[in-house]
Amino acid sequence: MPSANVKSLTESTRTKLKDAVSQLEPFLNNNALVQLTGEDNSEEAQAFYKGLLSDLRHLLVFSEVSVEKLGVLLRRPNFDTDYAERVLYEVYHHCVSAFFYPKNECYSEDGRYAYTGQDAIRFRYKPVRNARDIVLGVSKIFEELRDELAYYENDYMTQRRMQGQK
Repeated sequence: MPSANVKSLTESTRTKLKDAVSQLEPFLNNNALVQLTGEDNSEEAQAFYKGLLSDLRHLLVFSEVSVEKLGVLLRRPNFDTDYAERVLYEVYHHCVSAFFYPKNECYSEDGRYAYTGQDAIRFRYKPVRNARDIVLGVSKIFEELRDELAYYENDYMTQRRMQGQK
């Protein structure tokens, strides 16, 4: 991929991840298990919100680390295309994958809804409004990142292997 494209993709990826961080961080700082479960203290609700909070914390950390790496990359006097491609690969596999394939499977993407204009995210348990809103809010960011970084899902590592690199 030409270095000008990689640099602009690096900049837009950093901007989008910063946006995701700015949404996730206040939600996680202001919501604990007690606020989310409210009066619903069922085991199902407890397990759902514990898993959701855990997945969102992991996503926040992966996103913050990636924002830092991309920032360092963009501040360097000479843009390192190879390192940028490596970081974009990591963003795809750590951030985008962490969002769409959460460890605790509190939500999942149902591709059948992607073409209807409806939200493609389906929850395992009906969440409270602010939990639903945060997941659906950042889903748009991660959908865009997935589309933009699709090359790094598979082709990047295939290209590196063919060049004899790891």
